[in-house]
Amino acid sequence: MGKLDGRVAIVTGSSSGIGQAIAERLATEGAKIVIDYVGPSQGAEDTLKAVINAGSEGLVIEADISKVPETQALVEQAWQHFGSADILVNNAGMERKSAFWQTSEQDYDQVLAVNLKGPFFLTQAFVQRLRSAKKPGRVVNISSVHEDMAFPGFATYCASKGGLRMLMRDLAVELGPEGITVNNVAPGAIATPINKGLLADRPKLDALLQKIPLGRLGTAQDVAALVAFLTSDEAAYINGATLTIDGGLSRNYHEQ
Repeated sequence: MGKLDGRVAIVTGSSSGIGQAIAERLATEGAKIVIDYVGPSQGAEDTLKAVINAGSEGLVIEADISKVPETQALVEQAWQHFGSADILVNNAGMERKSAFWQTSEQDYDQVLAVNLKGPFFLTQAFVQRLRSAKKPGRVVNISSVHEDMAFPGFATYCASKGGLRMLMRDLAVELGPEGITVNNVAPGAIATPINKGLLADRPKLDALLQKIPLGRLGTAQDVAALVAFLTSDEAAYINGATLTIDGGLSRNYHEQ
């Protein structure tokens, strides 16, 4: 038996990278998976195959979490198809690099919409259905070490992740009495497709690795294992916490 048998998990941005790994790992633990994506569907179909190969069931839904009606439809379709949804992993995220004094309103709006507004209103829709069904649930936000650490050139990203940290803390208090726990997972440097430029730049990569006490980048599977724990009964008393997963980077990091 898996730790998540009988559970249904919505995982946003699960067509690639960390989200894909989370979907596969939760499926391995027995959860049925709602695979959310935007854009080309191939990655989401690959995730679905991985979920099925893990012995579980999946449902692929295209939903842009920055649009509130689409977040509501995502939850509604999950309940219609599986009869429930009691785990939400707010994984979808984005970043835009620019000097603070050159950051455009469009970039600000886009980053904050995906990284903060999306989790806010998707969690709201998720919680509304749980409350009406009088069911407990788990919310895990994939945040970043930059919910706490400065990241020059990425002010919008830092603002969104700092906001996500405070949102998590507030909801942990507000939703705890409803039997719903809310926690953040804060990855550091993870080897994913979004970091292919870094992975190809050996001098830059080596400089980063020197700052990570464990001497390696994290993997998507490292993050997925932590999410699997947080959504299991073993983590039933963890609420309102950020769990950092960065190989010790944030304890040993200095901006150049």
